[in-house]
Amino acid sequence: MSEASYHPERIEPPWAQRWAKADYWHPRESGTGKPTYCLMMPPPNVTGSLHMGHAFQDSLMDILARFHRMDGFVTLWQPGTDHAGIATQMLVERKLNQEGTSSAQLGREAFLERVWQWKESAQLRIINQMHRLGLSADWSRLRFTLDPDLSHAVTEVFVRLYDDGLIYRAQRLVNWDPVLHTAVSDLEVVWSEQEGRLYHIAYPLEDGTGELVVATTRPETLFGDVAVAVHPEDERYRALLGRTLRLPLTDRLIPVLADAMVDRAFGTGCVKITPGHDLNDYEMGQRHQLPSISIMTPDGRLNDNVPEPYRGLTVAQAREQVVADLEAQGLLRGMQPHPMRVPRGERSGAILEPLLTEQWFVRTAPLAAPALEAVRQGRVRLVPENWDRTYFHWMENIQDWCISRQLWWGHRIPAWRTPDGQWLVGRDVSDVRRRYGLAADVPLLQDEDVLDTWFSSALWPFSTLGWPKETPELQQFYPTSVLVTGFDILFFWVARMIMMGLYCTGEVPFREVYVTGLILDAEGQKMTKSRGNVLDPLDVVEGIDAQALLAKRTADLMQPSQRQAIAQATTKAFPQGIAPHGADALRFALAQAAIPGREVRFDLSRVEAARAFGNKLWHAVRYALRLEPPSRGEQAGLTLGVAERWIRAELNHVIGQQREHLACYRFDLAAQMLYEFIWHRFCDWYLEINKVMLSSGDVALAAGSRATLFFVLEQVLLLLHPLMPFITAELWVELHGHLGHEPTELPYAAYPQVDPAMEDRQAQEAMAWCMAVIGAIRQVRSLYRISPATRLCAYLQDVGSAESAYLDSLSGIICALARLDRLEILQGEAPSQAVATLVGTMRIILPMGHLIDMATEMARLDKQLTALKAEAGRIASRLADEGFRCRAPEAVVAKDEARAAELRTQIEELEAQRCRLVQLAS
Repeated sequence: MSEASYHPERIEPPWAQRWAKADYWHPRESGTGKPTYCLMMPPPNVTGSLHMGHAFQDSLMDILARFHRMDGFVTLWQPGTDHAGIATQMLVERKLNQEGTSSAQLGREAFLERVWQWKESAQLRIINQMHRLGLSADWSRLRFTLDPDLSHAVTEVFVRLYDDGLIYRAQRLVNWDPVLHTAVSDLEVVWSEQEGRLYHIAYPLEDGTGELVVATTRPETLFGDVAVAVHPEDERYRALLGRTLRLPLTDRLIPVLADAMVDRAFGTGCVKITPGHDLNDYEMGQRHQLPSISIMTPDGRLNDNVPEPYRGLTVAQAREQVVADLEAQGLLRGMQPHPMRVPRGERSGAILEPLLTEQWFVRTAPLAAPALEAVRQGRVRLVPENWDRTYFHWMENIQDWCISRQLWWGHRIPAWRTPDGQWLVGRDVSDVRRRYGLAADVPLLQDEDVLDTWFSSALWPFSTLGWPKETPELQQFYPTSVLVTGFDILFFWVARMIMMGLYCTGEVPFREVYVTGLILDAEGQKMTKSRGNVLDPLDVVEGIDAQALLAKRTADLMQPSQRQAIAQATTKAFPQGIAPHGADALRFALAQAAIPGREVRFDLSRVEAARAFGNKLWHAVRYALRLEPPSRGEQAGLTLGVAERWIRAELNHVIGQQREHLACYRFDLAAQMLYEFIWHRFCDWYLEINKVMLSSGDVALAAGSRATLFFVLEQVLLLLHPLMPFITAELWVELHGHLGHEPTELPYAAYPQVDPAMEDRQAQEAMAWCMAVIGAIRQVRSLYRISPATRLCAYLQDVGSAESAYLDSLSGIICALARLDRLEILQGEAPSQAVATLVGTMRIILPMGHLIDMATEMARLDKQLTALKAEAGRIASRLADEGFRCRAPEAVVAKDEARAAELRTQIEELEAQRCRLVQLAS
């Protein structure tokens, strides 16, 4: 074997480079007659590099792809990246600002050239990360959402939707980012809690006979008020319905009306209606046919629809001025602290403003109806099934989708404006002239806006396969088999893909959706660039020093003001940086953590344990490679001992369970079962038994044991390959080279099948008894601190017929592994100064008194007991002090209580040991 020790950093890169070849993972016919299996890689944004959430989902997808490929399915895993409109444009604009220029100075075309340069470098970095993680996607089919073919599909869908009356242009209220100057989707809104104020403002009745006091958190928007609303059953205000109010600080009159949506318990029970700046008010305004007045400019200042003194003020400035003027006019009736949920842009961090603007919308209700039925009928299955309820709720309450963004980077909207202001839609300008019968000299100006990134992403499952062309790939692989994605984009992406897939192709885009939890940091927070807690998976794979990690986490921040907090948190979490662990260890740890529907806290110690697991397997194969390989003659007519029949039966059970776990997306159970089988049953038990068998002198049993060892190792590498591809590929080549075989490439080798001939319940029961006997003797040795080098005698009492039969075939193994000179059924009286332990109803008697220095052992136990009782007394005294309990923090009290319980357990155990020593001495 080329390496005596396991070094993932040496074996993984060469395999990654080999597998990175464009055609290595191209779908292959297996000759098994099995159907196709297709996964769509959720395209990562070209905003930088992959984060741990990508590594998590990609690792699970790769497990599925490798498993189905080995199992004979014609497998396609379609890779690609997303242009990420807002985020990418913002990053490039920040780079330009650092260079002393701006997108406005460059102009649209020159700016887009710079963004394409960014895209090329970012995509290369992302693909290299994917290669390093061992992802087996078909790299010859790499797609980008702005590729010409995919852009053609986007245009085609837009035109078809428009022609069917499902896309329209209208002036409506949208989430507006005053920094980025664009509408943003609900997904890009981050709600934060902050302390605000509730203002009570008097709105005088027109005739001067009284007033209504309105409660609001946003007094600066009163210039957009068009009414005051009260609940229709609120007796306090019923007599005022239909009356007219004077709008403070203006010369406008507004009505008092009733609406059941008013919360009578909020404030005074009277609310101002501002349809141009509040989403709920907008809906209320639509119900009552009220006008909408926009009072904001795109950069978040008050516009010319407000009185002159307030024009040009920011929101904060306007609020301060309005409150001061209301107080001066005697119209401010009070203000009080009030918690507020404030919407901020995920990218810019700016407070978003609901703004009345003209945008393009998709009419979603007609698209949502068949998408709802597809899930209800089981044509698309969500896993876990509890996500059905969430999906149904979203889709049953769906709103029209704003798809236009005021950006340059993205799919430019295929709509042109005529000199008279009419909007015309077509595939290109020539198509527009043809469709609408326009002469060549009629000037047309294309819409400057681009489409929401989610619009093109919604077409991903079929646009990547060549739609709208009827390509062979589309016919062979669509609908796809499964989508693996996080619950956070179940509506924003998954639901839209189902809607668009049904609309464009008449078929669902995928048969199943496996919904993962989110990867959180060690503190339980979502990993985001803005928090600075994102982990590059390659930093876990290859390692990174503390200084480089800090630099990476604080580079290209959307909000540079966060730099100091991020630096402090990073230094606290990773004071020494991150040691290298290898891609296999990271993948295996992520699979272990993939409990369905659960959020996953990323724990580096789990990756360390996975690397140790790889090391265990590495040395198991090294042991085998020191043995003479079994000849082909030995493989036929093998003589198999109980242990060989047992390990084969255990292996057969694991094969069956692995297939079930992967079919049900229980990656956690699949990983844990392999871990338990390989580490404990195979390495800890069977390898040790194999050593006994090879030195037993029985040529036939030794040959059977050696052949079994190599057979199980080969099957283990096949089973583990989808989860840990690098180490298994390396060991596969080494193992088959030692055996003198020309191996099938492991990624295309047949995944193990259950073999009924390997079932052997009798051998499993016999070995369970054997391991229990060995374990019981080892426990006694440990308890009485008997060196493993000291050989004992053991007697069995109350032995049943089954145990007697087991003893005949397994006594040699028990003696070797329990370090016994003699093991026999007791005849007559039990020896004096012996320790007895039970396995079932059978007693194991171990003469040991002569091996123990009673005085020394008793003194050791007494010393430990004295120290533990003293500490327990101090803690008990402290906990009995009511003053301590009142003064100390809750966490300190809880820690003391936990330690007290721990000490009680330790004292009880030591006292039990002391009693056993006394009994042994007698």
